[in-house]
Order: sequence, then structure tokens, then C-alpha cells
Amino acid sequence: MAAFAVLIFLFLGSVEGFSTSHQTCTYDKTKMCKPALATAVASTISFLLGAFTSVFSGYFGMKIATFANARTTLEARKGVGKAFIVAFRSGAVMGFLLAANGLLVLWVTINVFKLYYGDDWEGLFEAITGYGLGGSSMALFGRVGGGIYTKAADVGADLVGKVERNIPEDDPRNPAVIADNVGDNVGDIAGMGSDLFGSYAESSCAALVVASISSFGVNHDFTAMLYPLLISSVGILVCLLTTLFATDFFEIKVVAQIEPALKRQLVISTVLMTIGIALISWLALPPSFTIFNFGTQKVVKNWQLFLCVGVGLWAGLIIGFVTEYYTSNAYSPVQDVADSCRTGAATNVIFGLALGYKSVIIPIFSIAIAIFVSFSFAAMYGIAVAALGMLSTIATGLAIDAYGPISDNAGGIAEMAGMSHRIRERTDALDAAGNTTAAIGKGFAIGSAALVSLALFGAFVSRATITTVDVLTPKVFIGLIVGAMLPYWFSAMTMKSVGSAALKMVEEVRRQFNDIPGIMEGTAKPDYATCVKISTDASIKEMIPPGALVMLTPLIVGIFFGVETLSGVLAGSLVSGVQVAISASNTGGAWDNAKKYIEAGATDHARTLGPKGSDPHKAAVIGDTIGDPLKDTSGPSLNILIKLMAVESLVFAPFFATHGGLLFKIFK
Repeated sequence: MAAFAVLIFLFLGSVEGFSTSHQTCTYDKTKMCKPALATAVASTISFLLGAFTSVFSGYFGMKIATFANARTTLEARKGVGKAFIVAFRSGAVMGFLLAANGLLVLWVTINVFKLYYGDDWEGLFEAITGYGLGGSSMALFGRVGGGIYTKAADVGADLVGKVERNIPEDDPRNPAVIADNVGDNVGDIAGMGSDLFGSYAESSCAALVVASISSFGVNHDFTAMLYPLLISSVGILVCLLTTLFATDFFEIKVVAQIEPALKRQLVISTVLMTIGIALISWLALPPSFTIFNFGTQKVVKNWQLFLCVGVGLWAGLIIGFVTEYYTSNAYSPVQDVADSCRTGAATNVIFGLALGYKSVIIPIFSIAIAIFVSFSFAAMYGIAVAALGMLSTIATGLAIDAYGPISDNAGGIAEMAGMSHRIRERTDALDAAGNTTAAIGKGFAIGSAALVSLALFGAFVSRATITTVDVLTPKVFIGLIVGAMLPYWFSAMTMKSVGSAALKMVEEVRRQFNDIPGIMEGTAKPDYATCVKISTDASIKEMIPPGALVMLTPLIVGIFFGVETLSGVLAGSLVSGVQVAISASNTGGAWDNAKKYIEAGATDHARTLGPKGSDPHKAAVIGDTIGDPLKDTSGPSLNILIKLMAVESLVFAPFFATHGGLLFKIFK
């Protein structure tokens, strides 16, 4: 963070040679704007604020989850309903903390910067873009580092414990079990939280940048300009009301009610939010206004902007339900994958990959329709607010998502504490519902990342004063093809990192089983600390290469090849990154739930494949182990790749536009 903050200051300050005199505005040449040096200082400050907010949210999310999982285990003694309420409320604390923190810090920053910038909206909101970059750069750490941490432990624990030694999941005799439980918090809570916070910060920044050069900025209409923040504010109130439907208005009495209660949260929050957006669009926006659209001003009505936010909101719901269909073991796709385990691990892997590729179709169409509608109505501003619409129910989304790892760890604690089989069954039921909802959360995160990065891409193109991005020019096309390759390169790095870390973990767990007498009998304690150290060291060391790839690509391309090639790289990485991310997340989710389907043995079909330890179950465990790095490391981390490159390009756009394209200048 410190190194990157210095880079931001040096690059942006050097645009005008660290001059302290006022400069001509980028978009309105008749006006004078604040000096480039001021923007450099303000961007660096907002970058650090975004990063600290992200760290703070992830840290407190993990703290709450750690307090909550033991409480959930204890409540499970009274019944599944009581345990559900504790797990869900704990997840909700994290959701509201993150949504409120992001909004508060952004609002305070805007108002403090306004004291200096005054009516220079263009300079003010250009400086604010650093906030999104800070949020996403920490999300890279949470998602990639957390993903490597959790999966190294998970794969190591499963392969030796379940497959080789035939002991239950979370058995205290397994040396990797503590690292596995810690990993759930690191990857799924801190990682997911910082990822969605990054999306929220970036879509707000993209919308504010476009608003500042539209009629809102020209007419100094501050309320209308802060319309993106008003959407998020209404979202917090709506989510607050929605959580009551899960914990207070309806009581959960049996296991079968858990998953419907969680899905109901998504539907209720979406319906209420639609009403909230309609109200805020009517109250905060003038009936007619103009939006900046690549050099021209497009006339937009307030109801059109309401539709832009609404289409993003409902596209998110569709993506959530499609993800659920492909990853929940209540439906035929996952049951088919489970059935394929009868003939071994190879067919399981083939069916799982096919499911992942197929699951991309409807989400991509949903995103495409959302883009078409929002762009037709309000150009790039429409896409930015559509992304905000998708993220407006972020508090509910995070509550549902954080509920998963809390329930999972509650089950682990029940197993390690030697509590009764009945309690373990209840925590497993909570966890199975949490698995599906975690996949829904990942679907939301990927869909919003696509819209956010497109909005940032539009803001970058405008800021870098590119009139059109022509795919037929070699400068752009080479960028396009290289950009489309980056998600594969990035995934290769993260998968290999999980593989090599898991290899060390497997060797250590095997060594302990062989060298420490009395582990299997339960008379000697395994050395948990060494396994935790392997995961920690691997996550910090192995995240550096993929992190460097994401952070350095825009800088290298912008400096040496210029803004046209960089625009191609951003477009290419967005298009291929979204597809790879959705298929990887859903494939992994399907394999995981196919294994859980066999283990639970809830239907006649599932009982023919089980019980635990049977050949189909072993094949399912292998599929789940392959899917772990796909669904928890590579897939979700790709959101960060496409968003971070776009927001970084936007922050450095003034420098690239002035000094970029060195190679093309030399060989002219």
C-alpha cells in the first residue's frame, strides 16, 4: 500500500511537472481547474482511505465471525432455528458494517475535499477515484491471499484425513483442521467483504466522475450529483427491514425452511429496493438533465435513470437464482454430477466442467441486457448506476454469504468438541444451505464486477480523451488479445499456488500421522501450529506474483504502449474474465454440493451412492478437492483482476494520456 501510494503521487504529480499553478480543465477548456499536484495529493489520500476502510471491514468481519461460530454451536443444542438466528445475525453485522463504513468514509471524504476544490467538481471527483483503487487493492490481498490460505488447508485436510485415513471432516485428530477452519474466515469473510466493498467503492466513483461533467456538475446540483450515494443509503434501510423477515417475522422450526428463508431475503430486498429507488429518483433528481456521453451531452429523464438502477438490481437477482440452480443439490444439475460418481472421479470431473460452462449462458445474457438498457438510457452513467443497483442490497448479500462460513465453523467446533451427533447434523444442515448461498454471493460479486469494470472503462476512455476504441487498429487489437489472455495467466498462477501449498500441507499431515504415535487413537495431540504456519506463509508468498500481474499490467501497457492499447487490454480482460470466473465458481460449487448430497443421503438416489467412504463418495471427494481452488481462489479472484485493472487505469489516465505510449513515440 505504502509503495503504491508513492507511485500514485509521483505519476499524477508529474503530469504537469509538479506545478502548483491552475490548469485548463480537461472537459471544459473555458474554465480553470485546480493544479495536477493537488489531484495527486488528494488521490493518494483517497487511495489510503479506501484501503484502510477495506482492511477495517475485513478485520471486523473476521472478528465477528470468530465470536459467532462457537455461539452458533451452543445454540444448536436448543434447535436448528436458534442456531440459524445467531449465524444469520452475525453475518448481518458484517454486511451492515461494510455497507455503512464504505458510505460514511466516502461521504466524509467528498465533503472534506469540497472545502478545497469548491466548484471544481471535475477535479474533486477525479481525486475521489483513488478510493475505489484502495478498496480493490486490499481486496486482491483478501481474495487471493485468503483463497490460497483456505484451500491449501482444505485440500490437505481432505486428501489425507478423508481419503487416506478415512476419518470424518473436522476431526481433531487431523493436524490441518485448525488451519482449515481459520481459512474459511480468511477467504470467505475477509475476502468476500473486501471484494464487494471494492465493487461498491468503484461503481460509486465511476458514477460520480461522470456526474461531475454532466449537467449536475455544471449546474452545481449537489443532491443530484450524490444520487449514487443516496441509492446505497436507501439500500441500507431496505436491508435492515429485510433481515427482520429472516429472524423476527418468521420462525424457522425445521431444516427444510433454512434455504427458502435465505432465498426469500434476496427477493424481499430486491422488491423493497425497487420501491426505494423509485422514491429517491423522483425526490433527488430533476425531471430532465444531461449526462456526459463521450464528448456530447445526452438528455435523460429521471424515470430512465430509475430503470437503469432497476435493471441492474433485477439482473443481480436473476444471476443469483441461476447460480443457485446450478450449484444447489436440490436440483438436477448437481444431482447428475453426483450420479456420475458411480463410474469414478473422471466422469465426475467431466460432468462438473460441462455444468460450469453451461452455467455461464443466462448470467451473460442478463448482464448483456442490463448493459444495453442502461447504456441506451444514460450512457456510461447508466451502467455505473446499474452496477450500484446490483450492489444496493450488499448488506443482505453479505449477511447471507458470511452466514456460510460461520455455520461451517460451528460444525467444525461441534466435531472437535466431541458434541453429540444430533448437534453435528443441525450444523451440517445450516452449512449445506450456506454453501449454496455462498455460490449466490459469488455470482453477485462477478456480475457486479462486470458492470463496474465497464463503467470504469467508460470513465477511463473519456478521461484519456479517446474518441473511439477501434478494434481494427493493430494498437487496440493486440491489447484486446493480450487482455483476453490475462485471466488465464492469472488463474494458472493462483491454481498452481494452491497446488504447491496443498502439497506441503499433505506432506506435513502425512508426516504427523506417521511420526507422532497415538494421534489416530486420540491419545496424542497433533501439531496444529505447523499447519497454520504452512498456510499463512504460502498465502503471503504465493499471492505476490498474481498480485503483481494485476497491478503492473496497466502501468506497463499505459507507459510503453499508450491509452489505445490499454483500452484494448481492459476490454479483453473484462470479456474473458467474466466467463472464466462464472464457470470456475459454479463448477467448484457443484462438485462441493454433489459430495454433500451423497454424504447427507437424504433421498433414495443419494442413498444408493453412499454412505461416506464408498467408491462414489471417494470420487465425489476428489471432484470437490479439484473444485476447491476453482470456487474459492481462481474464480472469485478474477473479479478483482477485471475491476482493479480498470480503476487503476482510470486513476493513472492523466499520466498515460500525457506521457504514455513511449514505444510508439520512439518508432514513429
